[in-house]
Amino acid sequence: MLIEWYGHGPVVAGESLVGRRGFWANHLLAMCGDGTCAGRAGPEWFGGDGADADALAEVLFDPEHWPVFRVLVPDGHPVPGVVVVYRNLVDEFGVDYLSGGPGTGAGLNSGLVSGLSWRELTRVADCPEPPAHGVQDGSGRFLLLLPLLSGEWSGDVVRERIVAALVAVGAPECTVGRAAGHLLGHLERRALHDSGWGSPLSGG
Repeated sequence: MLIEWYGHGPVVAGESLVGRRGFWANHLLAMCGDGTCAGRAGPEWFGGDGADADALAEVLFDPEHWPVFRVLVPDGHPVPGVVVVYRNLVDEFGVDYLSGGPGTGAGLNSGLVSGLSWRELTRVADCPEPPAHGVQDGSGRFLLLLPLLSGEWSGDVVRERIVAALVAVGAPECTVGRAAGHLLGHLERRALHDSGWGSPLSGG
């Protein structure tokens, strides 16, 4: 797999990891590390437990293998796809969101994506018939790109979609409302404090 900017770096297809217990705890808890909330989110809120999250973290953050998650769209789609790269440099870890363009994902346009509006996010997540070699499930596509949400949105609409997506990927129903509210709160605080926000997970 060749991605511009990464040369022949150790990128590997990561789509198979999306369905493993502990994946969403690792990916989504990164949104909650700004210290602005009164309570602390736990891995159990997102499915699995701390041991599952720790085990998968060893895979996700391996400096010798950088997982890549392709959230691609068909040719002719009005919004480009996004490729999520766990850039596991020893001294410069980050999660990069790159413009994936349409089609197969080969020869990617590697510009960093700093944010997506609610309309853009849902159009990418919900596109019909996504290319077969990327993430297929709409809920997984949505949650992978959720950290990019920027601009203005309806809190009730976003919260409802987060709840539905978390339930679909295996989050327990007894805590899913709390998890969704926690994630939404971080998104809202970030948008309020920085209208020109770029993804805090981005290396740019």
